[in-house]
Amino acid sequence: MSQEKVGGRSLQLTAEQLKLIEQKRIEALQRLAAHNVPVPIGESWRNQIGTEFTKAYFTKLMSFVAEERKRYTVHPSPEQVFMWTNMCAFEDVKVVILGQDPYLRRGQAHGLAFSVPKSSPTPPSLENIFTELAIDIEDFQHPGHGDLTGWAKQGVLLLNSVLTVRHREPTSHQGFGWEEFTDAVVRSLSRNLKGLVFLLWGLYAHRKGKIIDRAQHHVLETSHPSPFSAHMGFFGCRHFSKTNMLLSASGKTPINWNTF
Repeated sequence: MSQEKVGGRSLQLTAEQLKLIEQKRIEALQRLAAHNVPVPIGESWRNQIGTEFTKAYFTKLMSFVAEERKRYTVHPSPEQVFMWTNMCAFEDVKVVILGQDPYLRRGQAHGLAFSVPKSSPTPPSLENIFTELAIDIEDFQHPGHGDLTGWAKQGVLLLNSVLTVRHREPTSHQGFGWEEFTDAVVRSLSRNLKGLVFLLWGLYAHRKGKIIDRAQHHVLETSHPSPFSAHMGFFGCRHFSKTNMLLSASGKTPINWNTF
């Protein structure tokens, strides 16, 4: 039994009543989460980070994004914002590549950092990633497109820090709550998995790396692959072969960087 005071009187709550109250509370949170994120979320990801969908900051963030979509063109489309949760299960993640914003132009952003659909021209940063792969991986072949879905399905989490953006307005959705959410994603990965390889390219990603447990995971850092900074360390970093060596040393299957 439990006691609660109502109007100065103590009420005795039975175990069944307490169970019913808890059930109602859980159902209310589930309804809130479904309202905030009506699109499909990978079940394993929902189990790990689903509580974030019910928090006040996230509800406020979703209201902000909904209003933005009414007034502006926002990338990516609603059903693609969380596409990364459907590429592989939480427990199957092996590598994390952190980006910043989604791409800004129509037909580019589709829910995976650095990736674009096959129908879209390959952006300069991704071309530089392919250039480094050609340097680093002996048999690498440029795919002729920029869709990295094949990497994601192998356990490469391509996660932007901010998951939406206005058309042609960089950083327009920064500071509204996405950073807190993706911090929670990285923190959950860091706490619940072992031996992940985090590839942090550029100062923005480096700052995100502060919440990674480096005693449990591998962190490789260099400059961003943007044309403005790729020459400052990204070219020649050999992060892709190093990643596979670290995975092999941990008893994990390396990434086939030629699978797209």
